[in-house]
Amino acid sequence: MTIGVCYGVVANNLPPANEVVQLYRSNGLTGMRIYFADAKALSALRGSGIGLILDVGGNDVLASLAANASNAANWVRDNVRPYYPAVNIKYIAAGNEVLGGDTQNIVPAMRNLGAALNGAGLGAIKVSTSIRFDAVTNTFPPSNGVFAQAYMTDVARLLASTGAPLLTNVYPYFAYKDNPRDIQLNYATFRPGTTTVRDPNTGLTYTCLFDAMVDAVVAALERAGAPGVRVVVSESGWPSASGFAATADNARAYNQGLIDHVGGGTPKRPGALETYIFAMFNENFKTGELTEKHFGLFNPDKSPAYPIRFQ
Repeated sequence: MTIGVCYGVVANNLPPANEVVQLYRSNGLTGMRIYFADAKALSALRGSGIGLILDVGGNDVLASLAANASNAANWVRDNVRPYYPAVNIKYIAAGNEVLGGDTQNIVPAMRNLGAALNGAGLGAIKVSTSIRFDAVTNTFPPSNGVFAQAYMTDVARLLASTGAPLLTNVYPYFAYKDNPRDIQLNYATFRPGTTTVRDPNTGLTYTCLFDAMVDAVVAALERAGAPGVRVVVSESGWPSASGFAATADNARAYNQGLIDHVGGGTPKRPGALETYIFAMFNENFKTGELTEKHFGLFNPDKSPAYPIRFQ
């Protein structure tokens, strides 16, 4: 499995979960991410074979899981044991883009969840956390990448000890939006173009921004003493409306390019790169920039937001 899609539900007009799972299956999608232990989605996934990233939920849940082992055992009892293995839960994400003081809860929550899963005989499910790309700094050239804060070294080493991947949200869109003067649109959207970037430290050549961003994360893992940890791209996408460079044409070019590209991996790590596109649907209750409502591959009526093929 290389390509999955994130199933966000910050909307009031989405189809029921069983129809959503059928939409995944009819499009040949074999991976999904959900952002909390949504009983309706988990029930609908039974027997589907779809590989799942299951997020624990918000920072309040993360704090509870970090506080003590019994909270984590109860969470596993309520949200994992009733569904697994009928639901193919691959990874549990202890937090998504956690910031500030809440980052101190990541490693304790991961440890407690790992112990709870092992205690329940569910050790095949790996525990990780999902980071924003800016958890890495010095990202150019990619080989200079390093984690910006010390807690990420602890995360990386824990992942190395458990064999879990680092879940990373990688958005060339935001990098391009913040610096269109220096970054070519073609380079950001997998379109053919003249832009190639050579990393002087490794001699590797980059023809797309996505690869350079992922390999900066790889370099950060190496610097943290965790060179064997895989990267799973837990979110990536491009908005199709309501903002800078947010057009259906750019979104289609990026997401189709991503689908066609990740089977080959990156210059630093060739081979299939497990990647989850954000998101399945346009979500009309998303807050923040208006583009946040327009990352969907599909409209709420299940029609494609623009033409895309997944195989």
